[in-house]
Amino acid sequence: MKMNIKQLFAALALVAFGGTVSASELIINTDTSDPAPKKAFEDLIEGFKAENPDIEVTWNLFDHEGYKTSIRNFLTADAPDVANWYAGNRMLPYVNAGLFEPINDLWESEGLTESLKSAQSSMTIDGQIWGVPYTYYQWGVYYRKDIFEDLGIAVPTNWDEFQQAGATLIENGVTPITIGTKYLWTAAGVFDYINLRTNGYDFHMSLALGEIPWTDDRVRATMNNWKDIVEAGFFLENHAAYTWQEALAPMVNGEAAMYVMGNFSVAPLREAGLTDDQLGFFQFPTITPGVPVAEEAPTDTVHIPANAKNKENARKFLAYIARADVQTQINATLGQLPINSGSEVADDKFLKAGFEMLSGAEGGIAQFFDRDAPAEFAAEAMQGFQEFMVKPDRLDDILERLEKARQRIYQ
Repeated sequence: MKMNIKQLFAALALVAFGGTVSASELIINTDTSDPAPKKAFEDLIEGFKAENPDIEVTWNLFDHEGYKTSIRNFLTADAPDVANWYAGNRMLPYVNAGLFEPINDLWESEGLTESLKSAQSSMTIDGQIWGVPYTYYQWGVYYRKDIFEDLGIAVPTNWDEFQQAGATLIENGVTPITIGTKYLWTAAGVFDYINLRTNGYDFHMSLALGEIPWTDDRVRATMNNWKDIVEAGFFLENHAAYTWQEALAPMVNGEAAMYVMGNFSVAPLREAGLTDDQLGFFQFPTITPGVPVAEEAPTDTVHIPANAKNKENARKFLAYIARADVQTQINATLGQLPINSGSEVADDKFLKAGFEMLSGAEGGIAQFFDRDAPAEFAAEAMQGFQEFMVKPDRLDDILERLEKARQRIYQ
């Protein structure tokens, strides 16, 4: 059978791309099924297609739970070209299994080591960069500005000032920190910040990786700093009976003045009646002088599976989602923060404060305890944190128990 030139090139292209895969195809799997993330990805994909009309994009949208149970299977057996996930140790199992593609060269060629600098450490494992981050949100201390002003309390920047602020609040009948630990993770947020400020990011991540005993003196130093404010009465009484939402009420009605929490708390506080004149935000204060300041910012990411068939198109998509203008658009829809330092932030004072804080986080970006540590250990540790906040005198027993759990779970 004779072939003309056009048919010959078509046949050669078919062979070059595996016999069944079009060179212009891109398959994307995500779990962005909630309304705002879904809309953000719809717009993202349409924008990419407009700039790359030769690429045929297929988007497979999963619900959250279905995605979590499916991701390892599809990365192994029928990999898409792009998959979304999370930074830090949440991506570690897929990196260790060889299921994600390192993209150091993309970061270098696109200048991402500068524009995405604040999140680079959370994207790096064993010296390799494993994806592109596109959105995060800050944690920190939300506080009643009006109460601080009425009592003459300045925003604390170090641990001594923080403790003095709490003492002044207690003297005036105000609980310093509201919290609801019924579902445990709120206590983990407090632990993360005290440990990051006591020992720094590298220690914190090594602890989450199971490389450091929980009986280590540096862990004990963190817990003793926490113990000082627990025993001084800084936290809401009966906090183990409250959810994080129920713990908003004491702050709204003026019975408590601070909340160590993520930026998602702002909307319900506003809905409950607090104005932006009453509500403020500040960075969790330093504890150990000289420790580089790291922050807590759960980060969403996109990755190229190692078994992807259209990796060049995937790289184009990751370069696109890393751009400042694209991250501005995505996060305007999400109501969160872009990671690209050249992006614009929505006109909201808390988002602007968070963007400035995270962009300057030279110490690194932690994800959150139950993202940075394996799920089984995180559950045990968070139970221990809640118990410690209720019964701080049990500290030794709690640390011994967590050390036994570390030896069992991380083996």
